[in-house]
Amino acid sequence: MTFVVIENCIKCKYTDCVEVCPVDCFHEGPNFLAIDPEECIDCTLCEPECPVEAILSEDDLPEDQADFLALNAELAAQWPVITEIKKAPEDADEWADKPNKRKLLER
Repeated sequence: MTFVVIENCIKCKYTDCVEVCPVDCFHEGPNFLAIDPEECIDCTLCEPECPVEAILSEDDLPEDQADFLALNAELAAQWPVITEIKKAPEDADEWADKPNKRKLLER
């Protein structure tokens, strides 16, 4: 099993989660983070660190977020690993919990 970064991360991109990851499975894109499902060890440490609840276990993915499992795998293969907290975007709080952000995902 793996954990998955879902739509709520888009344009928020808080990085609190990456620092607690013991296997460095987070990858950073322009406005989204992805978890490499091959590297994730299901330790659960990252999930409570996300201030916008954008990380879920694959077993808990709502149907409308299920495609993010494959999207995380695809993007993790393309983006560099991130292991340290970075400052969130200035407008991150404004984007938290906004629906329908998929079209805003930058690759």
